Amino acid sequence: MGKILAGVVAGYVVMLAVVFALSAAAWAALGADGAFRPGTFEVTGTWIAASIVVALLAAVAGGWACARIAPDPRAIRLLVGLVVVLGVIFAIPVLTAPAGPPVPRPEGLAMMEAMKQGVQPAWVALLNPALGAIGALIGSRLRARRAVA
Repeated sequence: MGKILAGVVAGYVVMLAVVFALSAAAWAALGADGAFRPGTFEVTGTWIAASIVVALLAAVAGGWACARIAPDPRAIRLLVGLVVVLGVIFAIPVLTAPAGPPVPRPEGLAMMEAMKQGVQPAWVALLNPALGAIGALIGSRLRARRAVA
């Protein structure tokens, strides 16, 4: 069971690291003006597309890492369950946030502060757990194919 838990933890840590690294790269490429609509914290379609790609790539990497450490199928099932449960928990604030006028965005905002304030559509928050689950499964299958070959 220790190897299974190690695989799940490692897979999730890899996901977090890849999300952070690729999000930072996307921020460096797009900047605040490419990530948000003018003067607001509402994310652009470009940022949404980038975040979908980031989420999927991170999940594939996490699933691969999980399967590399713990080839037992229970490990990837636990990782997928963790990703879905945490994804739903993280979506709740987005889904329950009161609608109001957009908060004005000041110039020269750092990435971490901007991401805390960012407003994404509810469908993106709901899509993330699904992307995480699908990506993790893909990553584990890629690892399984490589191990067989």
